[in-house]
Amino acid sequence: MRGEPFEMLKFRSMVPHAESLLDSVRATQDDGNGRLFKSHLDPRITRVGRVLRRFSLDELPQLVNVVRGEMSLVGPRPPLQSEVDGYETDVIRRLHVKPGLTGLWQVSGRSDLSWEDSVRLDLSYVDNWSILLDLQILWRTVRAVTKPEGAY
Repeated sequence: MRGEPFEMLKFRSMVPHAESLLDSVRATQDDGNGRLFKSHLDPRITRVGRVLRRFSLDELPQLVNVVRGEMSLVGPRPPLQSEVDGYETDVIRRLHVKPGLTGLWQVSGRSDLSWEDSVRLDLSYVDNWSILLDLQILWRTVRAVTKPEGAY
């Protein structure tokens, strides 16, 4: 949050030792955007986890983060520290606003976007924030969750 780490709540959708398996899975399958690892058939995701992710239900606990003031309903998704460590200077601007439960790139293609497109959309949000934009993103989020393309 604004460049400071915080604990983001989320339902577990992967096996408990998922992080230790990341390198072996990454070596054989990566459907991500060149920067962030994503896999349509990630073996670390549980059956229940697939359903949670498909409908973005794994994100619901983040409403607690919103109530605590650590997150907003709309904004760039909170990155992992390892992702922030690799940010170029301009990308740091993503951290100038509170992270959000949903954001512009989530409603514009989710995991199917390239890294560059994801960053462009997040920076556009940061530079052009308005209440109307937030309302549009919230409306589009309903559609994105009910038609979960790019959710994996």
